[in-house]
Amino acid sequence: MGGRRGTVKRRAGRSALVAVLTAAAAVLVPIAAATPATADPVGFSKATLHFQVSVGPNRDEPCDAIGDVYKPDSASVSNRVPAVLTTNGFGGSKDDQAGIATYFASHGYAVLAYSGLGFGGSGCKIYLDNPEYDGRAASELVSFLGGEDGIAFGDPGHTLPVSGLDYIVQDATAHNGKAEANDPRVGMIGGSYGGSVQFAAAAVDPRIDTIIPMITWNDLSYSLAPNSTGQTTGVSTSVPGATKVLYALGFGAFGVTDPQVSGYVQDPARAAGCPNFANDACPALNQTVVQGYPNPASVDFLRQSSVVSYADRVKIPVLLMQGEKDTLFDLNESQATFETLQAQGNDVKMIWQSWGHSDYAPAEGEFSLDHLDPEAQYETGRIVDWFDHYLKDTGVDTGPVFSYFRDWVEYTGNAAPAYAESSKIKVGKDYSLYLSGDGSLAGRRDGIVPGTQTLNTLPGGLPTDVEAPNLRPDLRVPQGTIPGTQAQWSSGSLVDPLYVVGAPTLNVRVTATPAVAGVEDAVVVFAKLFDVAPDGGEKLINGLVAPVRITAPGEPVKVTMPAIVHRFDAGHSVRLVLAGGDPSFRGGLAPHQVTIAAGDPGQELVLPVTGG
Repeated sequence: MGGRRGTVKRRAGRSALVAVLTAAAAVLVPIAAATPATADPVGFSKATLHFQVSVGPNRDEPCDAIGDVYKPDSASVSNRVPAVLTTNGFGGSKDDQAGIATYFASHGYAVLAYSGLGFGGSGCKIYLDNPEYDGRAASELVSFLGGEDGIAFGDPGHTLPVSGLDYIVQDATAHNGKAEANDPRVGMIGGSYGGSVQFAAAAVDPRIDTIIPMITWNDLSYSLAPNSTGQTTGVSTSVPGATKVLYALGFGAFGVTDPQVSGYVQDPARAAGCPNFANDACPALNQTVVQGYPNPASVDFLRQSSVVSYADRVKIPVLLMQGEKDTLFDLNESQATFETLQAQGNDVKMIWQSWGHSDYAPAEGEFSLDHLDPEAQYETGRIVDWFDHYLKDTGVDTGPVFSYFRDWVEYTGNAAPAYAESSKIKVGKDYSLYLSGDGSLAGRRDGIVPGTQTLNTLPGGLPTDVEAPNLRPDLRVPQGTIPGTQAQWSSGSLVDPLYVVGAPTLNVRVTATPAVAGVEDAVVVFAKLFDVAPDGGEKLINGLVAPVRITAPGEPVKVTMPAIVHRFDAGHSVRLVLAGGDPSFRGGLAPHQVTIAAGDPGQELVLPVTGG
């Protein structure tokens, strides 16, 4: 695309923001003893502590959480400082947050970086960021930051008590308008699994003042088995879509193996039932992979750990940061969360960055998890301003409501020139291309002609083509498609570049043989948008795919595809593909012959386009 990009070096496998299947995940072992506090030349000390947190609906399930407390040298009872609470992504540990902690501790914040439940030396099982478990664990740590005793200890056996902190700024009232005990001035930050937990914590604890969730989900049932039609709220749908089998399988395997033998020996209860997961997790993950979509019980379980279910309990300012290259938690999820929070009156802003789970190397001058530099990095600057505004009351501007990275913009240094800024999140104007019976995407209604295309889906939800996995869509793999399993429409060569920012939508009508009775034997097809170069080479944009489960063939279907920020260069063309299967998903179990009778003006691809 011609945009100048740099690579940010990251510790292999220690990033809180990596995808659940990142093969470079570090070996994680429980820490057996407290690490003594040590002086640091940049102006803070660090101590490793164990925290006895009580979780569950009745707060009667004890867990040991391990964390590092970073204290600025200047902090004292007479010189109180605000606090930052941060935790890891799936499969990580507190150590992943050392870069964030080091920066903020050296700039006047106390920081508590902890390993989430089930990970990195912390006990108990993985509850998928459920508010009653992970949210309450974070709430206990907020109490410690606020000065409460009886929570922190210098050893994993909880025999060496450590007093609650007495050097954190205290708030007179929480965000429920009431005076709460042990109420520190505190914000949270983290990515992926460490992003969702912030919503869970804010939902159960009004003392938390602001959060910065990065590359995380709105509805976990959509994340793992999206349906791109039939939306009820945000990305949530009344009918489930198709399971992301690679993510779902790896998600389960990674969580089960994370504690290793030593972790299970130390805490045998983690092996009971569903190993290292809440007991409902194994049936849900197994069922969605075998059946190809989650059943209602599995959907309910996944949504319990999703902000879509409890956003109305989150009343604080939120800075959302989501990745354009993210096949796990796509941009639509952040937009759904943004719109919900904005509608209920939250101060909320959103950044669409270049990187995400399927490409976690930020562009030059965006962000570095290990070495934060607000002067050199656009996102870091926004993060620092946000916390300074809400936790230090500096009054610094927190930036535009919406900004998004454009990889076609040339720049050096800080990535700010590559970010477009807007006071609203819907920046594109509709540009329609009509599905024509001759296989073209016509730019005018009077340019379409009648005609049909057919495609076949395979039994058992098998893939119908070969392409790079959604975990790493940039991998070079041999391409191939089983004949008769896809339909496609292409535009003519573009005279001028076409800039798309937002979610393309597809209005289409299909018929199917044999007839469909319901969800179980529904037609499942996969909508894909390609950028086709003048030499015929095609690229699936950011590896994004829109599964569509159709329970009533013959009726019009509106498909909301994953949002993109993309430039189609002059001379290139737009290609829409409907495929009968995809190697990264489990398709429909029943085979169908699917017919699309194009030539109807109502069948169109709508692209949200901007001026550049």
